[in-house]
Amino acid sequence: MGAAKQMSAAEVKAAIAGNGTVVIDFGATWCGPCQALAPHFEKIAGEFAGKATLVKIDIDQESDLAGEFGIMSVPTIMFFKDGKKVHQIVGNAPDQIRKKIAELAG
Repeated sequence: MGAAKQMSAAEVKAAIAGNGTVVIDFGATWCGPCQALAPHFEKIAGEFAGKATLVKIDIDQESDLAGEFGIMSVPTIMFFKDGKKVHQIVGNAPDQIRKKIAELAG
């Protein structure tokens, strides 16, 4: 298990509802760009450990959650701050992800 957490739908909702920064990587095992992003996302999760919660969600295992968040393509990265969605990135963009987390989590 890496620095990024695997969570159930209920755990994700509880994490988002709390205070702080939560970043969710919606992806799938069959998605090439998702697999390319995975090691970068893990590294970023380690860099921001204790400052932000980074979560990986497999849209095939949590299809209801993916539908609830309106995921239309993967990878989709959603950023939440103190219970509110504040940003979203679609695609394999580790530098953009790192920059946004730094802005939100300090």
